[in-house]
Amino acid sequence: MAYAIRNTVVVRPPRQMLATFGATSVKYYLVTEPAYREIEPQAQDDVVIREGVVKAERPRVVTPHYLMQHEGFGDHAREYLRRLAGERGSDTPGLLYAYKNEDMHTNIASGGMRQVTGHLRQLLDREGRGLEAVIQGIDELWDVSLMKFIFDLTSASVRSNVAEMNARGLLDMEDGAPRDARERIEHLLAEAGQGNADPSDAHRELERWGLFDQYQDRFLSIFKKR
Repeated sequence: MAYAIRNTVVVRPPRQMLATFGATSVKYYLVTEPAYREIEPQAQDDVVIREGVVKAERPRVVTPHYLMQHEGFGDHAREYLRRLAGERGSDTPGLLYAYKNEDMHTNIASGGMRQVTGHLRQLLDREGRGLEAVIQGIDELWDVSLMKFIFDLTSASVRSNVAEMNARGLLDMEDGAPRDARERIEHLLAEAGQGNADPSDAHRELERWGLFDQYQDRFLSIFKKR
């Protein structure tokens, strides 16, 4: 894995950062030398191009306490969150990013790594595609290369995302929860009340933030309308 991380190169990064108040879809071209090259000498000029879309959901404000209420974390992850809560406070806000890798398909091209990545970079630059990227990675660990790209893109976007959220007061804590979380809860309750969302989504969010008692009447009113 460390080898894949060291040898992953973003030949052409996106020209735009991740959006702060909406989802972002980044198309990528992940170019690798095929794993079969060693046993097929005639394939020395072949490269594998994995083309797909990474969809980043709108970043959400969370706290260590909130994350500890999530299922799916192992003991080591929970211990880390407890330590983080002890060092920085259980209500210290941070951003949570969620991603999906969609519509990936694979092609084989010839011409060598430098020529293919160079051609793709020039094409994207010429057409001014702001949310497309070219990545050079490792075939056997292509998913690690893709994750390295996502991590770098997130790191480059965090500062502007935090600044924009802070300007709107979304990081401000209000009775144990950031304003961003309360706005999300309001949205989930409104959608559930209109029949556009499952009430369990709102209930789950309320429980994770420990806010069910505050919103109990509002939540139960959803079912009176039905």
